[in-house]
Amino acid sequence: MKRNRKVKILATLGPASSEKEQIAALHKAGADVFRINMSHADHDLMRTLVARIRDVEKEAERPIGILADLQGPKLRVGTFADKGVTLEVGQDFTLDDDEAPGDKTRVHLPHPEILKSVEPGHRLLIDDGRLQLVCVETTGNALKCRVVAGNKISNRKGVSLPDTDLPLGALTEKDRKDLEAVLETGVDWIALSFVQRPEDLADVRKVARGRAALMAKIEKPQAVKRLGEILELSDALMVARGDLGVEMPIESVPGIQKQITRACRRAGKPVVVATQMLESMISAPVPTRAEVSDVATAVFEGADAVMLSAESAAGEYPVEAVSMMDSIATKVERDPTYANIVNAQRSEPESTGADAISLASRQIAETLNLSAIVTYTSSGTTGLRAARERPHVPIIALSPVVETARRLSLVWGTHCVVSADASDLDDMVDRACRIAFEEKFAKPGDRVIITAGVPLRTPGATNMLRIAYVGSDGLSGI
Repeated sequence: MKRNRKVKILATLGPASSEKEQIAALHKAGADVFRINMSHADHDLMRTLVARIRDVEKEAERPIGILADLQGPKLRVGTFADKGVTLEVGQDFTLDDDEAPGDKTRVHLPHPEILKSVEPGHRLLIDDGRLQLVCVETTGNALKCRVVAGNKISNRKGVSLPDTDLPLGALTEKDRKDLEAVLETGVDWIALSFVQRPEDLADVRKVARGRAALMAKIEKPQAVKRLGEILELSDALMVARGDLGVEMPIESVPGIQKQITRACRRAGKPVVVATQMLESMISAPVPTRAEVSDVATAVFEGADAVMLSAESAAGEYPVEAVSMMDSIATKVERDPTYANIVNAQRSEPESTGADAISLASRQIAETLNLSAIVTYTSSGTTGLRAARERPHVPIIALSPVVETARRLSLVWGTHCVVSADASDLDDMVDRACRIAFEEKFAKPGDRVIITAGVPLRTPGATNMLRIAYVGSDGLSGI
């Protein structure tokens, strides 16, 4: 199955898309990677979904990536005697460690770390910011706050703390159990929620031990401030715009999205733009014009992937949402301004042999109008460096390691093929030409450029490029 676009589509599975037939339909419509949200999936359901995705992968004969999204810490207020209360702007309201049901003056906050960390002047956002409080006084076991916006609060509503650096790791006890369970199934990516500091990623790496790639979700101001350090320890980033728009001024989110996207492109690491991309398609068969422009902006920025959440997980039109995302991305990439915009954001290559080879292969492919760049990659590094260049021609990533091909299915422009390792240089060239021909990227008489590491099977040693003709039989010509 050959896609006609370079940006990838990440679709979340849920009640509307958990059966094998539905997963197959989503993949056919354009989904390249599937997300399992561990906030809503228990271990049995997760294992079932992974098995169904692998069945679809086997039938489609194309590697499919799986991302398991860990829930992260959920901070919530306690309960009220009357299930909820209405507050007045300007009144005082206290959050404390008293487990008694709340009333119009106070409510239990079952998180001692918040009571100890919040300082006067810090904001507390309740229910995705619908109620906004400012702390005016702390006592160690209570926070005296003032209501500055909103007026309703009810049982177990979530709490966000944009000004407070909490002494919490990103992994809760539930997350640790979920992490072990998803790693046992062989998922390809782990998404870590509510990252605040680089140390959060180090903790997860100790558990994962290379069994899955790690994606940090950027959804807190603390993570934005330490973006460079977090990116260095991550394999990819997600722009989680939902919580980011709660914890930071909503008008700053578009700029932060561009900042994160460009940082990832410089580093040659995948970036996913997520949340509310086609939100109206949860209940409508077509999106709004603003949503189409939102998706287009992410594609123009050169994001590796765009993500659907409730649209594909619980919406009434999951297949149509994926199909619409595919149509928007395809149309944008064919726009005459697209190439110029993507080119303008290219970064200088790093002073490594792999980057020099990747830069040269792109320039040669575009100068000579070659049909494809074929990269041999066992660890995935060569494929990532090729994608960093955002070439105009397709990238065919050949790997003898199925796990590598699945991880690269998230990466911009890579058409991943699992292929037995080449026995020597001639076999490598023949194999590259034949696959480019079979996958319909090249026809007899076309030329492709091949990059690899010599000696073969040396991870991370990209040091060779070669131009080859595709012969009449699909093998290399003269």
